[in-house]
Amino acid sequence: MEASTCALAFRTLRMNGYNVTSDPITEILQEGFSSSIRGNMTDINTTLELYRASELILYPDERDLKQQNLRLKYLLEQELSSGFIQSCQLGRNIHAEVDQALEYPFYAILDRIAKRKNIEHYNFDSLRFLKTSYSSPKFGNKDFLFLSVEDFNRCQMIHREELRELERWVVENRLDELKFARSKSAYCYFSAAATFFVPELSDARMAWAKNGVLTTVVDDFFDVGGSVDELKDLIGLVELWDVNFSTECSSNNVQIIFSALWHTICEIGDKGFKLQGRIITDNIIAIWLDLLYSMMKETEWVRDKFIPTIDEYMSNAYVSFALGPIVLPALYLVGPKLSEEMVNHSEYHSLFKSMSTCGRLLNDIRGYEREMEDGKLNALSLYMMNNGGEITKEAAILELKSWIDTQRRELLRLVLEGNNSVLPKSCKELFGHMCSVVHLFYSKDDGFTSEGLIQVVNAIIHEPIVLEEF
Repeated sequence: MEASTCALAFRTLRMNGYNVTSDPITEILQEGFSSSIRGNMTDINTTLELYRASELILYPDERDLKQQNLRLKYLLEQELSSGFIQSCQLGRNIHAEVDQALEYPFYAILDRIAKRKNIEHYNFDSLRFLKTSYSSPKFGNKDFLFLSVEDFNRCQMIHREELRELERWVVENRLDELKFARSKSAYCYFSAAATFFVPELSDARMAWAKNGVLTTVVDDFFDVGGSVDELKDLIGLVELWDVNFSTECSSNNVQIIFSALWHTICEIGDKGFKLQGRIITDNIIAIWLDLLYSMMKETEWVRDKFIPTIDEYMSNAYVSFALGPIVLPALYLVGPKLSEEMVNHSEYHSLFKSMSTCGRLLNDIRGYEREMEDGKLNALSLYMMNNGGEITKEAAILELKSWIDTQRRELLRLVLEGNNSVLPKSCKELFGHMCSVVHLFYSKDDGFTSEGLIQVVNAIIHEPIVLEEF
C-alpha cells in the first residue's frame, strides 16, 4: 500500500474508534528514514500525511511513533524553510497546509477554524487525473467550494445572533455591574461555536457559553471580588437553593451572582428535562457546588498559608479549573439520553478529570509568573517546591508537559473508544472539544489574555468568507 494511503487509512480508522495498531506506520517510517534523515520522504504530500498520522498516539508503548513524529516535524520544518514546497498540489495550497499543521497540532485546532482554513487553502482549478477519474458535467469543484462557503457563512450568521443574545443575557442578569469581573462573553461563546457549530445544537452552545461567563465571574469573585463571608454566603445560598435571594443575600454582588446562577441553572434544567425526560436540575446544582467547594478550599489554603503537596493540589485543582459547569450540563442538550448510571460511571469521571487536568496544567504553566506575584497556588511552583527547589523551572515545565501529553492521550483514547464505551460518542466528543479549546487558548499566551485569539474569534464569528471573482 502507498505510504500516504496507509497513513490516511490509519488516521481515519483511529479517529473513528477502530482499534488499529500503529506498526504499519512505524515500519514505513523506519524504512523511509533508514538511509538518511530524508530517506525516501521526497513527496511533501506523503510526508504531511505521515506526520498527521504520527500525531495520533494513544498508548504508552507507542514510543516509536512519537520518535518518528519528531523526525517528520523536523523534516517538514526544513522543507518549509527551504522554500521548495510547490505552492499548489491537487487543489491544495500545500505550503499553507504544512505551515498550519506545524503551528497547530491536531489536538489544538478547533473544527470551525480547520474548516475555514481548508476553504481558504482550496484551489479548485488544480486537478490531477490518476488511472481513473470521474467528474460530473454539471457539478464540479467550484460548486463544492461555493456550497462550503455558503454553509460556513450561514452558520456564522446564526452564531452572531446567538452571541448578541448572550450579551443581552449578561445585561439582563446585571453581570456587567460587577466591576471586578472580566468581560469575556465573546471568548466563552467562541469556544462553543468553533467546535459544535450546527444550528440544531443552539441550546447546548448557549448553555456552554452562559456557564462559561458565570464560571469566569465566580472565579474572579473568589480571587479578588469577594470577602470570605461573601464567598461562604454564596455557597450557602446554592446549598439551600430555594431561597428569596432578593432579601437573603449578604451583599449586592452576591445577589447578582446567585440570581444569575439560579435563573441559568433552572433554564438549562427545564430544557434538559424536555430532552432527557427526567429532572436534571439537581445534577447541575451539584456540579456547581463541586466547583464552589474546590475554590473555597484554595481560598482557605492561601488564607492559612498552607502549602499542599503537588498531589493534594491537583486532586482539587482539576475541579477548580471550572470546566465542570461549562461542559457537563451541555451533555444533556446534545441529543442522546444520559441515565443517572452514565453520569455516575467511571468513564464519565475519567473523561472529566483528564480534560480538566490538561486545562489546569496548561493554565498554571502560562500563568506562573502572574500567579507567583499574586501569591496564588500554582502547579509549577509547587512541583519545584516539592522537589526541594533542586529542579529548574525549565525542567519542571518539561515534566508538567509530559503529564499533559499523558492526560491528553488518555482523553483521546476514551473519546474514540467504541465497543466498551458507556457514554454516547456525541457526548464524549464535548470533552475532546474542550481539551482542544484549552490547548488553543494556552498555546502561546495566558488564556484570555492572548492577543492572537482575538483574530481567531473574529474569523469564526464576525468575518464572513468572501470568494474572489473567478
